[in-house]
Amino acid sequence: MTASVVYNGQLRCQATHNQSGSIIETDAPTDNRGKGERFSPTDMVCVALGTCVITTMGIKAQDMGIDLSGTTQDIQKHMVSDPRRIGKIDLIVRLPKTLNLSEKDKTILQRVGDNCPVMKSLSPDLTVNLVYEW
Repeated sequence: MTASVVYNGQLRCQATHNQSGSIIETDAPTDNRGKGERFSPTDMVCVALGTCVITTMGIKAQDMGIDLSGTTQDIQKHMVSDPRRIGKIDLIVRLPKTLNLSEKDKTILQRVGDNCPVMKSLSPDLTVNLVYEW
């Protein structure tokens, strides 16, 4: 098993990564009866996308002899209703200006990020605006 989840009541869950014992807690968002004191499950989907994009880019970058340390991201989730779901994710990937990558390297890394496993797992009804700032 990948993880074990316990519902702790009051719209909170605790997920344990079985291999490492690492723990993540979630809370319902304030616009859906929660306290908003932790990531919501839909926040986690957006964060999963962002971390997957940069992780897969990082794997390819290692093969290319490039260090992506210091890369940052801004993630914005947009909810829609009927049914309530994530309608759009805005994701900006900001790579360090000191990288001085060639256009070829940028194209390769962007292609890898655009095709990460989480991206490929999301519904085609979800709009993802993925921007790379080199």
